[in-house]
Amino acid sequence: MNLNATLFVQIGVFVMLGWVSMKFLWPPLMKALDERRQKIADGLAAAEQGTRSLTEAQRRIGQIDAEARARAQALIAETERRAQLIVEEAKAQAKAEGDRLIQAARAEAEQQVIRAKMVLRDQVAALAVTGAEQILRREVNPKVHAELLEQLKAKL
Repeated sequence: MNLNATLFVQIGVFVMLGWVSMKFLWPPLMKALDERRQKIADGLAAAEQGTRSLTEAQRRIGQIDAEARARAQALIAETERRAQLIVEEAKAQAKAEGDRLIQAARAEAEQQVIRAKMVLRDQVAALAVTGAEQILRREVNPKVHAELLEQLKAKL
């Protein structure tokens, strides 16, 4: 064949191959490329959304952490305040109990002093009667002289 005829046949084959490619190969290829481009764009949008979500979650975690710390501090302060009140109440009760015990001990001591004075008076009266009996060398009847003994007890 001639160079021109070969050239025309090759141009015809090339045009037919181009047309077949444009008609049957190019649309699925473009469709696959568009789908791939869309997937990449969706992936980038999802990654951006994930980044925003992560930032929001971290901000929320910080806020929750701050609230938890504030509540914990408030609970600690309340607990310390309650403990202080309990200690103060216990101190007040202990002081009241101590004062009551001191008053009871004083009252008991006063009762013992009164009893000791009475015992001493009786002993002094008995000694006085014994002494007077020995001086007079005669018997003195304490029942008869009870009034005198009572006056003597009162002076002591």
